[in-house]
This record gives sequence, C-alpha cells and structure tokens, in this order.
Amino acid sequence: MNLFYKLSLLMGAIVVISNYLVQFPVNYFSLNEILTYGAFTYPITFLITDLANRAYGKLVARKVVYFGFIIGVLLTLFVSTNFEDLISIRIALGSGIAFFVAQNLDVQIFDRLRKKIWYIAPLTSSLLGSIADTFLFFSIAFYSTGIPWLSLALGDLAVKLFITIVMLIPFRLLLSKVKEYTENSVYKA
Repeated sequence: MNLFYKLSLLMGAIVVISNYLVQFPVNYFSLNEILTYGAFTYPITFLITDLANRAYGKLVARKVVYFGFIIGVLLTLFVSTNFEDLISIRIALGSGIAFFVAQNLDVQIFDRLRKKIWYIAPLTSSLLGSIADTFLFFSIAFYSTGIPWLSLALGDLAVKLFITIVMLIPFRLLLSKVKEYTENSVYKA
C-alpha cells in the first residue's frame, strides 16, 4: 500500500477517534469546562496533511483531505452519532465543516510557505488551521446548547497549539522517510 493510501486511511481514523473523544470532557484538575479529549488527537490530522503536502504537493494533499473527510464523516455518522440527540448531529456536522475548511486552509498555507525553513510551513499552517477548526467546530456543535462552548474551544485550542508544536518533532523525523518512500514508489491515486 503506497503512502497516499496510508495517509488517507490514517486521516479518516484520526477524525473518527477525535469526533468520538470530543464528546468527553477531561474530568481532572477541574478541566471539564475547558477541555475535551479530542484536543489531544485532532492535531495529528495536520501532521498527516503536511506530510502529504511535503511528499506530493498541494493537489495530492487535498486528495488526502477529501479521502479522510469522506471516511471520517461517514464513520462518524455510523459510529458516534446518535440521530435522536441534536448535539450528536451537530458534532458530526460541525466536525465535517470545520475539518474541510481547516484542512484546506492548512494545505494552501503550507504550499505557500513550503520553501521556507523546514518548520515554518507546518507550524504556521497547523496553527492557523487549528484556530479555524476549533472555533468553527465548537460554535457549530455547541452554540446555544448550554454547554460552555467558548471555554471548551479556548481550552481545546491551547492544547492543540501545544501539540502542534510537539508535532514538529515527528514531522522532522518523518521527512526523510517520506522522501525515501516517494522516491521508491510512484504516486497512483
């Protein structure tokens, strides 16, 4: 299986896991009103997009986003959406819209900055994508529900921004593997 399909399947899996985990607040250290578990997994999607962009360019990175979007939304609908619960439906809808907008923003920004120092493109694109994703998702999913969506969004964003910085380590480590992988296989998607 080539890198494109591996990244696409991984993208879909991370989206489903994150959509499930966002339903659960962190109940330690009084964080239940400012943080959900989804904040810990979702930033991995930006790492995947950025690796695809570095390996194949923005057109293929967008295909990874679209493939991950389809897998993620469909599986979220079947795995974690309770169609009798409006918030569950709003989570699925908010997730899809926020993911689509934020990931495409990430692809575009990364592509424009790709020739800068190695960390500029993934850091900037992931930071801006995380901001867009967080506020789109939380406002669509939880606005006017009685759930403290703004404090949850800010708490999630703080963790996402921290994890975005930490994700630079695997990004840097995987760059040589991605280059090696793409040199030894021809993209056919």
